[in-house]
Amino acid sequence: MGGLRRWLSHYGLSLAITETSEGLGNVTGGTRRAFDYDGLTQMLLQMDTQRALGWYGGTFNISGLQIHGRNLSTDALDTLQTASGIEADRSTRLWELWYQQKFLEEDRLDVKIGQQSLDQEFMGSQNAALYVNTMFGWPMLPSADLPGGGPAYPLSALGVRVRARPNDSLTFLAGVFNGSPVADSTGDPQQSNPSGTTFPLNGGALAIAEMQFAYPALGSMVSASGAQPLSGVYKLGAWYDTESFADLEADNTGGSLANPGSNGVPRSHHGDYAFYGVMDQMIWSDPQDEDGDRNLSFFARVMGTPLEDRNLIDFSMNAGFNMKEPIPHRGDDTFGVAMGYAKVSNRAAELDRDTNFFTRSSNPVRTGEVFIEMTYQYQLTPWCQIQPDFQYVFNPGGGISNPNFPGQRVKDEAVIGVRMNILF
Repeated sequence: MGGLRRWLSHYGLSLAITETSEGLGNVTGGTRRAFDYDGLTQMLLQMDTQRALGWYGGTFNISGLQIHGRNLSTDALDTLQTASGIEADRSTRLWELWYQQKFLEEDRLDVKIGQQSLDQEFMGSQNAALYVNTMFGWPMLPSADLPGGGPAYPLSALGVRVRARPNDSLTFLAGVFNGSPVADSTGDPQQSNPSGTTFPLNGGALAIAEMQFAYPALGSMVSASGAQPLSGVYKLGAWYDTESFADLEADNTGGSLANPGSNGVPRSHHGDYAFYGVMDQMIWSDPQDEDGDRNLSFFARVMGTPLEDRNLIDFSMNAGFNMKEPIPHRGDDTFGVAMGYAKVSNRAAELDRDTNFFTRSSNPVRTGEVFIEMTYQYQLTPWCQIQPDFQYVFNPGGGISNPNFPGQRVKDEAVIGVRMNILF
């Protein structure tokens, strides 16, 4: 960048700018045929306080988003598990603003405070990051159930996160954040804070904790035979949000919200929680590849909650296989095939049945949604990737009624597209 990065580095600053552009279209099913372009420019500036101020172990981070284009999932799909992880309302907004400080020998403890997006550290799968569909990043369950969709792209929330690494295999993460990323999450949360520069502290708190186990341990040696061990990372976690949550089916008198005589005020519940597990496991490594680049990995992530009365989604899952270097001597390419599943809670389905009973109709009752995705990430240059992508969605929206043909479900959808990542 014309020497800008070298100049910034003298002051302990590093700058990263990336552009993700994609075109996605549904060729069958959905509410209508459509092809949309959407894009995301990410800008990140970090300061190393050791180099800038002589203060060891500190990092100051500020990042912003410029979101452009249209949203195919909103325009034409009506899915629960949206087609692209960069789809969002058009805006230029602040994303994260935090300070992190390391402690102890070998940096085994660090604390981060400020405006944070939880999908950057919690619930993540390294292998799932390959895919285009949103749910391989921030999962479906918190997207549907947490206020405002939770503090994840393109939103964030004020809080404190602590990370401890007692040994080279174990890592513990824990944090407490504002219970909602926006002050008012009754409408579109992105429109409630379109610039990302309001920092609400009203309402409750979101607490989250995660344990991570890595094998082999960092810095471990290869076996006496010279074989590389098949590496794996396993995570267990839980979150709890203290805010109030509305019942999906019952009003505050105990009757059904679908009853024409209902007062329309949902019963209120205090708090919500869920548990989750994540696995990334290499299952094969080409013994003929000296660099170990050619390998096959499996990943899975599950999340569930027993609280059906206040949650649209009570279980979600992602799983898939990634093949690094699928074509010999294409060491930076990756092929992947994966799936996602979201189960609509029984209480939400009961509301659909109540509505049919009181209106004497036969509209669909929601159950669950499944999609599969196949993708190939081609490393065109060190700074540019091209990624053709295919997704197929079964029972879109969990089986919602098509607004163009009342009484009929939205038909299964085939979505094709291509994404380009550019690092400046």
